[in-house]
Amino acid sequence: MTNATLPSQVPIFPLPNAVLFPNVFMPLHIFEPRYCEMVRDSIANDRIIGMVLLKEGWNLHADPNPPIYSVGCAGIITHIESVNNERYNIVLRGFERFRVAQEDQTRAYRLAEVDILPEKVSADGRIQLDRDKKKLERLLDQNQSRTSTDTKIPLDMPTEDLINTLSQYLEFEPLEKQALLERLGPTERCSALVELLEMRLLMNNQPAPPSSIQ
Repeated sequence: MTNATLPSQVPIFPLPNAVLFPNVFMPLHIFEPRYCEMVRDSIANDRIIGMVLLKEGWNLHADPNPPIYSVGCAGIITHIESVNNERYNIVLRGFERFRVAQEDQTRAYRLAEVDILPEKVSADGRIQLDRDKKKLERLLDQNQSRTSTDTKIPLDMPTEDLINTLSQYLEFEPLEKQALLERLGPTERCSALVELLEMRLLMNNQPAPPSSIQ
């Protein structure tokens, strides 16, 4: 894990289909001028950017800053590449969940006052986590809809990292990923991940409805 400390105010980068999790990497292509400015300011400061998910219907808002979900994840820029000094390819590594308390929209890009949401695992939670991890591994083996992306995830990584990596990279809907991020910690997130995979397996095993005869 990174040793970065989350400040009380962070720049936020809202997207409609990307959810970042602690200790997981996310590549991003930044091209909108205000967010290119955000990247430059972040590099000159602490390299921290907060990722948040836009709420449904964001593209119907006239406001240039449409509504976001209040829980996000801060990432630190680990790699940056400038493209013609106009765009950036960056890689973020998630390290801290947060809740947006309020926004500061006085700059070109969005800033937020945030409260840290620590990831904690109790002794009892660790027992439950280990139990659910075994369920998770069985479900991944059984699930017929696993993609090539899924199979590249090494299952022998530390439990918390595995749960967060699966939460970010398995082919769930953005709202499902947001719900996973909002779980109180790895134990609850793993339990929810098991439920999602069980539902996927159930749906994949349902027989196709009979075709109608005209």
